[in-house]
Amino acid sequence: MLPLALILRGAGAEVAGSDRSRDQGRTPEKFAWLGSLGFTLHPQDGSGITAADQTLVASAAVEDTVPEIVRAAELGCPRMSRAELLARLFNAASTGIAIGGTSGKSTVTGMTGWILDSAGRDPTIMNGAVMKNYVRPDAPFASARVGNGDMFVSEVDESDGSIALYRPSVAVLLNVSLDHKSMEELRALFGDFLRVCDIGVINLDDAEAAALAPEYTPWLGYAVRNPAAEIGVVEGSITEQSFAIGATVIDRRDGSHHPLQLAVPGLHNLSNALAAITAAVAAGVTVADAVKALASYAGLARRFDVIGTSPSGITVIDDFGHNPEKCAATLSTLKAHPGRVIAFFQPHGYGPLRQMGAELAETLARLLGPEDVTLLCDPVYFGGTVDRSQGSERIVDLIMAAGGTAEYLPSRDDCAGRIAEIARPSDRVVIMGARDDTLTLFARDLLARLA
Repeated sequence: MLPLALILRGAGAEVAGSDRSRDQGRTPEKFAWLGSLGFTLHPQDGSGITAADQTLVASAAVEDTVPEIVRAAELGCPRMSRAELLARLFNAASTGIAIGGTSGKSTVTGMTGWILDSAGRDPTIMNGAVMKNYVRPDAPFASARVGNGDMFVSEVDESDGSIALYRPSVAVLLNVSLDHKSMEELRALFGDFLRVCDIGVINLDDAEAAALAPEYTPWLGYAVRNPAAEIGVVEGSITEQSFAIGATVIDRRDGSHHPLQLAVPGLHNLSNALAAITAAVAAGVTVADAVKALASYAGLARRFDVIGTSPSGITVIDDFGHNPEKCAATLSTLKAHPGRVIAFFQPHGYGPLRQMGAELAETLARLLGPEDVTLLCDPVYFGGTVDRSQGSERIVDLIMAAGGTAEYLPSRDDCAGRIAEIARPSDRVVIMGARDDTLTLFARDLLARLA
């Protein structure tokens, strides 16, 4: 909601809002910043809804029993979902670049936006994460960029089916894997997403994505491994470091080579970079200019975000990993280099845990070795009517049954104490989870405790 509010205000709209997080006292610095920008902030008690000409915009996480929803219905206020409003803004742009897939959307959105900005296209960028390239003292939560050009870059969400609302000029499909919906539903949503665009960009390393390549819509392929892709990597050129990766990009349309160096690690980020390069190419940027721009791409907050290293050599990493594919990317990057991993995981809800818990447990057990440790606390719960009968204990049991090492401690503070107790020099501690901005504070506090 925050980047959408920033974009609306940048377009001249009067924007006010409420958030249960603010009422609960979480991340007060974020709400203080919003207030300093001129947003009117109300308690979530309905007091912000005063006239029928106000439009109420609510995320999918907001229940109909919330006082704002009730009050808006009483007054007859127009109501839109977050996705409906974003789609209206996106579809109004002359060139809309939509980033879809179950993993990597925020990173590729940030990379694509940075390429277009560096190329002078002045894009508007709507992201689900803070983009470090745009963070300044007066913009600490820069998850949006308001541009004056004719390009709008946005990640688009399949979890609620709202991806069907967008009519992109360029549709990027990164991958298709189990998350909030069944594979059958995902194939249908992403297939339609590619069919309605002007040109598609498809990851040919992902079998599910490649299988959805449309028959009549033009598209470009990218891949780290698949030589059928127009944009790829020269075999043998990949150089991995703990916190960076490099390779030589090949444009197979003309055979040209372009050395690429990224300040973010992992093969998944190399794939993300190829997606962004190909998206920019589809929007009219050259491969050479796209590769050049990515050399100064700084990454996103909470995407393999190194918080710091203690004096004893224990590194703490903050990461958004919350579904099997995202967690696999992070853990694979960590395990590509020596050292024990302590993985703390806070599930982002009871519903998602039921949907993908078994696959998540299998991922943690498979990718982490016998010396590594996984710790889980209770899932995120900020209120509501969700079924809480199945929690993190089930996931720990599944990890143990699959041969992994895992512990369940109900509270996050107890997990921090356990990590401090078992961590030793050269360990990498990764904090994983979504839907909870305080995880970054937790990671920082843990680093201070380890120091």
